[in-house]
This record gives sequence, C-alpha cells and structure tokens, in this order.
Amino acid sequence: QVQLVESGGGLVQPGGSLTPSCAASGPTFSSYDMAWFRQAPGKEREFVTSINWIGGRTYYADSVKGPFTISRDNAKNAVNLQMNSRKPEDTAVYYCAPGRRAGHVAVWYEYDYWGQGTQVTVSL
Repeated sequence: QVQLVESGGGLVQPGGSLTPSCAASGPTFSSYDMAWFRQAPGKEREFVTSINWIGGRTYYADSVKGPFTISRDNAKNAVNLQMNSRKPEDTAVYYCAPGRRAGHVAVWYEYDYWGQGTQVTVSL
C-alpha cells in the first residue's frame, strides 16, 4: 500500500509561484504513474497533470499547460508540481495519487490512494 504526504502549498499572490511536493512511501513507487488533482470548494476533484513511471511522458489539463510542470525523483520517492503564474481560479486543495495502472487516466475515481492534500490559495 502506498502512503502519500503532500506539502508545499500556501498563500501566493496572482502571478506568483509555488512548488507543492508529494512524498510517497512504499518500495514500488517507481513503478507507478503519478498524478496531481485539485479540488476547489463545492467542485469535483479535477485532473491537473500526470507523469509516467520513468518521467518521460507527461500530461496536463488544458487550463494549466505552460505554467505548470510535473517532475519526479524516483530515488527520493517524490513528485513535484511547479506552479508558475498562478491565478485566483487555481485556489484549491492539491492531491497526488498513484495510478491504478499504466497510462494516462484523468478521472479521480480511477485512483485508489490519496494523501491529505495541500492547500493552495491564490489571492492578493
């Protein structure tokens, strides 16, 4: 079973940057594709980005293409999310999750394990 701990969220002004991180436990971390989702109050959890097990393939939601970059360090069991040029609509709790299977999956109900999330607030 994989355990996940997200960190690195916080308050940032519009146009600013944050780099939330996800630390995963378990010896098989490097075999999972990993994804970031986010959930704003009153909204469904939505896909943000994902990266395959070796880090050579990434996918992004259209709303974050360009300003966001996902990366992973399998030696450290970590996945990072570089968020640049943030907007107020990016305010949400951000979660990482390991894929149930290989390949691009952009719906939250196809993921089995979640951390507690990290709050990102974009505001003046």
